[in-house]
Amino acid sequence: MAYILSLDQGTTSSRAMVFDSGGRVVAQSQREFRQIYPAPGWVEHDPFDILQSQLTSMRETLSRLGERASQIAAVGIANQRETVLLWDRETGQPVYNAIVWQDRRTSLECKRLQSEGAEAMVRERTGLLIDPYFSASKIAWILENVSGARSRAQNGKLAFGTVDSWLVWKLTDGARHVTDLTNASRTMLFNIRTGEWDPELLKLFRIPRSILPDVVPSSGHIGETIGHSDLGAVSIAGIAGDQQAALFGHLCIHPSDVKCTYGTGCFLLEHIGSEFVESPHRLITTLAATTSKRLEYALEGSIFVGGAVVQWLRDNLRAIRSSAAVEELAASVPDTDGVIFVPAFVGLGAPHWDPHATGMIIGLQRGTQLGHIARAALESIAFQVADIFDVMHLEWNQPVMELRADGGAAMNDLLMQMQADLLGIPVVRPPVIETTATGAAYLAGIAKGVWEGPQQLSTTRKLDKRFEPGASAGEMQARRARWRDAVERCKSWTQ
Repeated sequence: MAYILSLDQGTTSSRAMVFDSGGRVVAQSQREFRQIYPAPGWVEHDPFDILQSQLTSMRETLSRLGERASQIAAVGIANQRETVLLWDRETGQPVYNAIVWQDRRTSLECKRLQSEGAEAMVRERTGLLIDPYFSASKIAWILENVSGARSRAQNGKLAFGTVDSWLVWKLTDGARHVTDLTNASRTMLFNIRTGEWDPELLKLFRIPRSILPDVVPSSGHIGETIGHSDLGAVSIAGIAGDQQAALFGHLCIHPSDVKCTYGTGCFLLEHIGSEFVESPHRLITTLAATTSKRLEYALEGSIFVGGAVVQWLRDNLRAIRSSAAVEELAASVPDTDGVIFVPAFVGLGAPHWDPHATGMIIGLQRGTQLGHIARAALESIAFQVADIFDVMHLEWNQPVMELRADGGAAMNDLLMQMQADLLGIPVVRPPVIETTATGAAYLAGIAKGVWEGPQQLSTTRKLDKRFEPGASAGEMQARRARWRDAVERCKSWTQ
């Protein structure tokens, strides 16, 4: 029996999971870590909080595996994307906190680049929009605002990486400075048509080529772990950004296969094959994780606040004691009684891309209860996903048979039924909802021969629950019209 260790480094927690050769989870552990908010719209992580939470969850998982830990055949890594770290090549010390994908501090700089007409070139080469969400403007901010960072970078003393690069650097004791194709495609510096770092994009953002990692395929031997006695020397054989890892974990490898991850944010991805398609409706074209060196693409719609709206109810309003309790509270009322919740806490992502939108709850009355607000919060997740799904259908006019769902919020049956009703197609949920970790394990395991390929894995794919649409189309259209009205009212609020 061979085992695969999957490291799933997310926005609010780090998880480690071990899969056996049947694709079953045999051990796992998870550790949350600190979120840092230095100013409105700013979100940071301590790089060592990221590292230690991941290493601790790894050690706990291996301890639970016991003697079988010696049979770990490979390590796969999935990570929060776009988050930026810069560190000293000699000491391994970060020069600044990690700037998280949610961070909006570079909004004005991105707007300036847009006004100067740079977006057409960026979109044509990267498939992305000029937005603070992506890595490039965050890297530029660190180089400009951290004392001495630019000169050290130009002298080859600093290394840039997304979170996967940081973890691989530490796991290999500095032997490997790499990122994979999927993570590179999220930096706004990588040409996803040619599969290379782009000199003109580096010039646009004033970023030295010397700080960039080598780009490797998502599946294949990358390096070996060093200095971790509880793990030993094990091949790191799979890397993918979390959403591409989830797409692969669902075995969405054919055009028109669609998945949505319901995590801190929500991310809808549709596989579109081996030809680049530029979205006229402001979706993202991104690289999909594959087990070959051939470039394959996906359309993506990113929602900044998905399951995080439930965390907000828990931590800010203290309306619930745990995130799981939101389902019972929302089910305590038959509907929202006209309440609409737009959770634009860090602006709006696809298809609006408005960094100046803010959160809004509208439709409050004397009779409004917490249950109405909780139900509206869940509906806000489903509404946002439905908005992106509609645009994807315009972009890629192919029939979609089902939506494959994963992530923590996908365990909420009420939310999944809301989603099926709004989309008018079934929503299916696998037994292992941490499909991000599953995808990283699949990529690593295929590289090491544990599995022959996706076709073999598809024979083991199981279903936990299938949610069939049950609401009338007319009712759903009316509710969505009210939702769209509310979204328009919250736009440009801080501009």
